[in-house]
Amino acid sequence: MTSLTYRDAGVDIDAGDSLVERIKPFAKRTMRPEVMAGIGGFGALFEISKKFREPVLVAGTDGVGTKLKLAFQLNRHDSVGIDLVAMSVNDILVQGAEPLFFLDYFACGRLDVDIAASVIQGIAKGCELAGCALIGGETAEMPSMYPDGEYDLAGFAVGAVEKAKIIDGTTIEPGDAVIGLASSGAHSNGYSLVRKILERAKPDMNADFDGRPLAEAVMAPTRIYVKPLLALMNALPVKGLAHITGGGLLDNVPRILGDSLVATLDSTAWTRPKLFDWLQREGQVADSEMHRVFNCGIGMVVVVAQSHEAQALKLLREAGETAWSIGTIGRRGADQAQTVVA
Repeated sequence: MTSLTYRDAGVDIDAGDSLVERIKPFAKRTMRPEVMAGIGGFGALFEISKKFREPVLVAGTDGVGTKLKLAFQLNRHDSVGIDLVAMSVNDILVQGAEPLFFLDYFACGRLDVDIAASVIQGIAKGCELAGCALIGGETAEMPSMYPDGEYDLAGFAVGAVEKAKIIDGTTIEPGDAVIGLASSGAHSNGYSLVRKILERAKPDMNADFDGRPLAEAVMAPTRIYVKPLLALMNALPVKGLAHITGGGLLDNVPRILGDSLVATLDSTAWTRPKLFDWLQREGQVADSEMHRVFNCGIGMVVVVAQSHEAQALKLLREAGETAWSIGTIGRRGADQAQTVVA
């Protein structure tokens, strides 16, 4: 009987080793002074900065969802790593936390070094945009678990915030202003519906769509809001932040509101990307469903006192964000929804 080896199971050990060497330079660009030991060890070491007096750690984990299915179909792997980072760092940001470090999990049936390197380079790019260190991760090659050419991704972000500066929405009150920050597209949510619409419409994914190929518009990476919003928090009091992910505007804004409050949003106050117009038309999607499934052009909601609204808009725009005044906070009526998009 012939002896079996690990290679007989379909695992390419050399490929895994070469991947580590290829991603090290990209991870190195994300390093922070607090990193004590990162890529290559069994565990990563990170020292909490002395700038925090009463640090509270904030952790988040997420994936990219079925947007990966489109990445496989379109053979576009360079931006899903940015999506992966964005979903976690934007989530911990809304608590007021500065993202400190990030770890990833990449799982596949058979490792394709070029694809994996492209994905992880995107993760490193996302970490650069967020100002956090990529200090480790896991690349798991599991024959027969995934079809050839497919993989799964998960990400884990840890940040810190001063205990006295945690943002939890408890200071939001009637009269406060609601500011919306532009999204870069559908981000990483609603892609089960996106894929259904694409299956029905059968468009040419390489055709021009508002100045770029449709595939590029559909796969545009999630915007990372970390640096502009950290600067805003340092400049003035921010009462609440909502990352508009699965559930859209209708389900995410209420997560930062007390039961007695309602956010009334004016849908004419911001410019909705043409991608959402196309998706709604081709999928014959109702307005309420659009606002429940997609971000519809608003990737992050910021709540500030009305007296700080003008200054907040100025600071965000100077930082490169497209920001609009999109609504107000009021008292909620009996049986009224907590977010109303008019």
